[in-house]
Amino acid sequence: MMRMGERVSWCWALIVLLALDCSGVVYSSSSSSSWAVDGKVLELDDSNFDSAISALDFVFVDFYAPWCGHCKRLSPQLDEAAPLLADLKQPIVIAKLNADNAYPTLKLFMHGVPIEYNGPRKADSLVRYLKKVAAPDVSILDSDSAISDFVQAAGTYFPIYIGFGLNESLISKLAIKYKKKAWFSVAKDFSEDVMVLYDFDKVPALASLHPTYNEHNMAPMKVVGFGLSVLVHR
Repeated sequence: MMRMGERVSWCWALIVLLALDCSGVVYSSSSSSSWAVDGKVLELDDSNFDSAISALDFVFVDFYAPWCGHCKRLSPQLDEAAPLLADLKQPIVIAKLNADNAYPTLKLFMHGVPIEYNGPRKADSLVRYLKKVAAPDVSILDSDSAISDFVQAAGTYFPIYIGFGLNESLISKLAIKYKKKAWFSVAKDFSEDVMVLYDFDKVPALASLHPTYNEHNMAPMKVVGFGLSVLVHR
């Protein structure tokens, strides 16, 4: 039988959990320090930088200098992008650190590993770019709904390649090479309705969506090297 003190403690813990759930704020629990993923730009310094990088899976850090004009122009763009990136299924946190004694730079930390950022600076383009870089090289899709969700989340800016019944190893090298220029996925399980939607009647098949070529993406026929026809869907 539960004692009164135990019952009160349990009820209090439940209230706290419900409050956190209703607040819409996500907390990282991968380290002893908790960092709120609330859509705001984090202000870091030497005392908490390592803790944040260790606790958060994806952190985009603006190493800025107060005298830097480019940094000043970038700041409002980061403020605009921060809530959009925090709202992703795999949140990306934007942080700033005063690097007055060093050269200003931008880096994306993925599970603690820094990657130099040379992408766009405007908020909407920055969100698209970071979302793409942080995604898996090849997404594995195991249902019709997973395919639909993947296509919707990827958007229309970058080409999308879906390998139906295709071995992941056949597409992984291209996915790594063109990671910043296209979305790649392998559909393991799907219905006949999907086959009709993407217009193929046998596997393996490779479908291409939004294959428009410009300076930001790649020509769709670059992936033809498997003895497959690319099913182009504009």
